[in-house]
Amino acid sequence: MTIAIIGATGLVGSEIIKVLEEKNIKEISEIIFVGSKKSVGKKIKYKNKKEKIVSIKEAIKMTPKYALFSAGSKISTKYAKEFNKNKTIVIDNSSAFRMNKKIKLVVPEINGKTITKNDKIIANPNCSTIQLVMVINNIYKKRGIKRMIVSTYQSVTGTGYKAVKQLQNEEENKQTNKSVYEKKIHRNIIPKCDEFNESGYTKEEEKIIKETNKILGSNIKITATAVRVPTLGGHGESVNIELEKETSKQQVIEIIKKQKGVYVDTGTKYKTPVEVASKNEVFVSRIRKDFSQKNSYNLWVVADPLRKGAATNAVQILELLININK
Repeated sequence: MTIAIIGATGLVGSEIIKVLEEKNIKEISEIIFVGSKKSVGKKIKYKNKKEKIVSIKEAIKMTPKYALFSAGSKISTKYAKEFNKNKTIVIDNSSAFRMNKKIKLVVPEINGKTITKNDKIIANPNCSTIQLVMVINNIYKKRGIKRMIVSTYQSVTGTGYKAVKQLQNEEENKQTNKSVYEKKIHRNIIPKCDEFNESGYTKEEEKIIKETNKILGSNIKITATAVRVPTLGGHGESVNIELEKETSKQQVIEIIKKQKGVYVDTGTKYKTPVEVASKNEVFVSRIRKDFSQKNSYNLWVVADPLRKGAATNAVQILELLININK
C-alpha cells in the first residue's frame, strides 16, 4: 500500500514522518513525500534512508491509497478532490473541510467509529480543539456540560517553522524582515491566534467553539480566548466547565481517567508544555472546584500540538481507515 504526505518538509509533515517511523505500520509499502516547488528534487530522511521529494501533481498521478495533507487550507482546497478522482482517500490537517457538514471531523478515541468506506475526505481538527475534547468527552457524556470557558496558551510551534525562527531571531537580537507575528513574541504574549473576524473573535477561537460542538455532537455554550506564548513544545489550556449534573471533584477525576489517551495528575502535581513535547497523549491536572459558580470545575490541559494535535491524530485516522478498507 502506498501513501503520500503532502507538506512533508513542514513542522507537521516532519512529525507525521516521525510518528510513522515509530508505529511502523506493516501495510505501508511505500511513502510518497510531497513538497513545495523549492523542495522538489531534494532528499528527505525516512527510516535512515534518503527519499526524493516530488511535486503534488506528480503524487496525484502515482495514485496513492491515502494522502495525508499538512500544507495549509489553500493546497487542500485545490488538490484534495484531485486526489479523490484517482480514488485516493484524503486525511486533511488544515481548516479547509472541518466545518463542511458532509465531511467528518474526527478524533479517533471519540468519534472514530463514524468513519465509513464511503468517506473520501476526513478532516483533522484544530490542535487546541483536539486536546480539549479528549479531556471533556466523557464528562460531557456522563454529566453534561452547560457552559465552558477556554483560555489557551499556545506555543509558536503551532504556527510553523517561520514562527519558531522569529522567536529564535528575537532571542538572539537578530533583525528579520519576515516576521510571522505582527508584534514581538520573545518575552511577550500575543492575544491573537490567527486572524480576527467581524465579531472580534479570532479564527482560532472560533475553531475551538465550533469544532468542539461538531465533534461531540453537542450544543455547549463556549467562549474562548486564544493567546500565543513564546514557548516551544506543548499548548496549554485553562478550562472552566459548568456541569449539568451535580458531580464531586473525585467523580470528575475518575471520569476523565477513563478516557484512553489522557493522563491525569492529581494533588499538586502538574505538567508544563515543555514536558509534553513529542508525547502522543493529552495531560490534565489542577482539577479543582470553582467556588464562584455552582457545579463548576477548573482544569489545566497540555499536549503537543504537533503530536496529538496534528500528526498523531492524523496517523490514528489512517490506521482506522486501513482497518475499515481491508
